Amino acid sequence: MIADPQQIDRIIDCFGFLRRKDPTFKRHFFQAASVVHLNKPQSICHEGMSCTHLALLISGTARVYKLGENGREITLYRIGRGESCILTASCIISNTPFPAIAVCEEALEAVLIPTAEAQNWMSQFPAWQEYLFGLISERLAEIITVVEEIAFRRVDHRLAAYLLKRAESNGSRAIKVTHQEIASDLGTSREVISRILKDFESRQMISANRGCIDLLDTRILSDQL
Repeated sequence: MIADPQQIDRIIDCFGFLRRKDPTFKRHFFQAASVVHLNKPQSICHEGMSCTHLALLISGTARVYKLGENGREITLYRIGRGESCILTASCIISNTPFPAIAVCEEALEAVLIPTAEAQNWMSQFPAWQEYLFGLISERLAEIITVVEEIAFRRVDHRLAAYLLKRAESNGSRAIKVTHQEIASDLGTSREVISRILKDFESRQMISANRGCIDLLDTRILSDQL
């Protein structure tokens, strides 16, 4: 149960569906909810586990990924403030095991809703139903994009787009990231990423140092797309 008024206000500020005028739903929500804190790189959920709670992030970042038989990772999506995990939501709705791996990427704070309540609210409260279905449809489009890029787009083109997007989101051309982290996000090997980055560097598009990549010429990098 969450009873602290300041904490309740913070949570309402994060999740728009709680701002709707439905005092009954709000009462049920905060009576069932609890708050958890996790630190990097703490595991959240393993593949094959039953989903006992749905986590709604107040702060921090979680990463959801698949691990192949060859040990290679592919990032499906990340979850940030005001978001939740669609795979957990779909597993709760369908009573199926979690099909991926979720880890804490940045120290996070989350609201936990027990599975039983999350299921019951689907038929009781339109605000909750709309939130979950909206979440699933939005994230599903992201996963389809990931699959399409892996299947049909060259790795060097994807890497150029990845670097430009990271620079834009960070507001800086200096990107703090390792070759392995990029490989995991793009679903390829570290060796492939290192080879392409070396080529980019030889063409003076980037400058690569340990744990950091500086974008020197975004125009030429954009031509790779």
